[in-house]
Amino acid sequence: MKITLTLLPVLLCSLLCCACAGNQARDATIHNALQSGLTPVEIAVDGYILTTYQRITTTNEPVRVYIEGDGLAWITPTQASADPTPIHAVGLSLAALDSSPNVVYLARPCQFSLQRSLQCTTADWTGKRFSEQLVQVMDRELDIIMRGAPQQKIELVGYSGGGAMAVLLAARRSDIASLRTVAGNLDDEAVNRYHHVSAMPESLNPIDFARKIEHIPQRHFYGGRDKIIPSFVTESFVQRQQGLCATITTVAEGNHQDIWETQWADLLKLPLGCRSECC
Repeated sequence: MKITLTLLPVLLCSLLCCACAGNQARDATIHNALQSGLTPVEIAVDGYILTTYQRITTTNEPVRVYIEGDGLAWITPTQASADPTPIHAVGLSLAALDSSPNVVYLARPCQFSLQRSLQCTTADWTGKRFSEQLVQVMDRELDIIMRGAPQQKIELVGYSGGGAMAVLLAARRSDIASLRTVAGNLDDEAVNRYHHVSAMPESLNPIDFARKIEHIPQRHFYGGRDKIIPSFVTESFVQRQQGLCATITTVAEGNHQDIWETQWADLLKLPLGCRSECC
C-alpha cells in the first residue's frame, strides 16, 4: 500500500508534465502559424465546427490547402483518445513554412474544436475518420473556402491521415491542380494489417481511388525511417496508376513526424507534372 501511495503522485505528476509539454508544443505551432500571417477561421458544416488557418492574399493564384493528420486519435492501440487534437500539428507547421500567397490549413473534424462540435463522436477520429460522411463535410468546407478565390485551383497537401483525406477529396472534385502527400496513409487497410489493428469498414480506402486521380500531378513523400507508414504503402498506391503523373520521393533520414519541417522548403521546390505516354 505504501508503494501505491508513493507512486500515485509521481504518476499524476508525470501525466501533468506530458500534458503541459503537449500544450506548449501545440501553442508554439499555433504561434508560428500566426506569425506567418495565417489567420484562424472557424467554419460550421453539418454540426461540426471546423478549424482552419488561412492566408488568401490574391484571387489570381491557386490556393494551397494543407490537411492535418489523424492527430491524437489513439492513446494506445486499443484505447481511443478523448480529444483528437494533435500534440504535434505537423500539417499546421508545414503550412506556416509555405510562403505562397494563398495558403489554407484544415484541421480534421473535431480537432481543436471538440467541445463546440455537437456532432462529434469518438468514431469520427477512429473507425469513421475517412468515412463518406466526413469526406463530404470537408468537401463542403473547401467549397466555402474557395468562395474567397473563385475560379482558382486547389493544390492539396496532406500529412499522414491527411494524405488519405486529400486523395478522397481529389477524387470527387474538379478543381484540384496538384496533390502532395507527406508520410501519407494511402492504403488504410494495408496499414491496419501491418500494425495488427482493427479494420475500418466504415471508412473509404484511398488506394481504391488511385486510378480516379491518376491525371492529377502528384508527388508522394515518405521517410526512410518511418515506422508508422512503411514504404510499400506509397509504392503500391502509385503502382495502381499508369505512372504518368505520380512521383515518389524518399527522405532517407525522415521518420513519421520529424524532419519534414526542416526539409519542407526544399521539398516544395521539387517539380510536379505529367509525363507523355510516348517516348
